Amino acid sequence: MKRFLTLGVAVMALLALNACKKEVETETQEEKVENVETLVIKSTEIDREISLPTNLDGYQTVKVSSTVSGIIKKIHVEVGDRVAQGQTLVTMDPTQYTNYKLQLENARVEMKRMDALKEAGSVSQQVYDQTKVQVDQLEQTVALYRENTYITADFAGVIAAKNFEDGELCAGQPILTLTQVSTLKSYLSIPETYLPQIKRGMPLKLQSDVYPDKSFDATVEIVYPTVNPTTHTFTVKTKIPNASGLLRPGMYMHTELPVGRSSALVVPYQAVLKLIGANTRYVFLNNQGRAKRVEVELGKRFDKYVEIVSEDIHDGDEIVVAGQGRLVDGVKLNVKNVQPAASDSIQ
Repeated sequence: MKRFLTLGVAVMALLALNACKKEVETETQEEKVENVETLVIKSTEIDREISLPTNLDGYQTVKVSSTVSGIIKKIHVEVGDRVAQGQTLVTMDPTQYTNYKLQLENARVEMKRMDALKEAGSVSQQVYDQTKVQVDQLEQTVALYRENTYITADFAGVIAAKNFEDGELCAGQPILTLTQVSTLKSYLSIPETYLPQIKRGMPLKLQSDVYPDKSFDATVEIVYPTVNPTTHTFTVKTKIPNASGLLRPGMYMHTELPVGRSSALVVPYQAVLKLIGANTRYVFLNNQGRAKRVEVELGKRFDKYVEIVSEDIHDGDEIVVAGQGRLVDGVKLNVKNVQPAASDSIQ
């Protein structure tokens, strides 16, 4: 009797196992299919730029000083004052200048007397020449002291620093710093790879975090002819008009320097997914009716489009642009719509 019961239990277990196997096979046959839209990828011509940081400087900056030691009688400006070209900035003690002016006036009177004596033949050529040399020397000395007594601005600009006060002794040290701000300059260090593309006169744009909605025109003024052997970069000097006065010397700026056009793969930005908790970016391709997950790097952004970089993506591939958020690698796809390739060129 026990033998028959054991046999019955085994048969029932076998039947149950077969039933479970059939259920699994049924589920496998009902494979999940995702509805998507795709876009045919095609290489696109884009403008290439490199992002570079820089700091602004006044186009001209000079240390205002007197080459002749003396007491400062009056400083006519303060830090931040805007000055015009030729405007008097500092007046030194004029005593020495006045003394030399008097000596020059006396020497000129003596020179007139010598001219009369020479015409009459009453003076030797040597004495005449000595008097003339004395007058010439005094004229140069007076001009020197005049320039260093009434010190003027070489160009229009802003007083950036003041190092002395009225009444102090100055022995050739800088009294003021004058900086030109209507025009600014900056220096860029550019990788040597781009040396052939950078030309004098090339236009570029500068941006500042201070003015996030503005860009400022600049021009490449000098391309230095040597490359730094340590950093493998070369230097470029730029000229920046600043008639608005919004920019200031010392400000941090960054620029997108154009370096030509090249071919790139550009896709709609929403087609690119981001791995949660990481900075990994990826897209899904239609690989013979199944989703293929491919990691990509992002390049330049163009409004609704973005450049992607991957060795596994080529012209003619179909990238999923709608429904990609539901996909997993290998899932079967039902492509509802295939959009044509994008334009051959993006500005």
